[in-house]
Amino acid sequence: MTPGAMLEQLVAFDTVSAKSNLALIDFVQDYLKSNGVTARTQKSEAGDKADLIATLGPDVGGGVILSGHTDVVPVDGQNWSTDPFLLTEREGRLYGRGAADMKGFIAVVLALVPEILKAGLNRPLHIVLSYDEEV
Repeated sequence: MTPGAMLEQLVAFDTVSAKSNLALIDFVQDYLKSNGVTARTQKSEAGDKADLIATLGPDVGGGVILSGHTDVVPVDGQNWSTDPFLLTEREGRLYGRGAADMKGFIAVVLALVPEILKAGLNRPLHIVLSYDEEV
């Protein structure tokens, strides 16, 4: 999946900070599984949100962590000219809630998973997705 296609998928999840992120986490977990990567999740006390941790590469200590949050700032009271949960291209720019912070970063990381798996890493690469950063 291209980064743009992945971003379109991620932006479509309404993960405003007051809402659940479980649908997005399930999507990411399924995507990683389709690439042979096992991801662990841990739910919040209320059970309506979860974080995700996945490791690519060898099972050795150390490595690099790529971390991002899945929640986005609320859109209430904002003057959006398009649906904030529908990625929209205009004049060479992509618009949608979370497109730059953080879903854009997450989309690039996830889209590169197949290439990362082929790279023959010497140290693990950990993907960590959290929630409630915007709270």
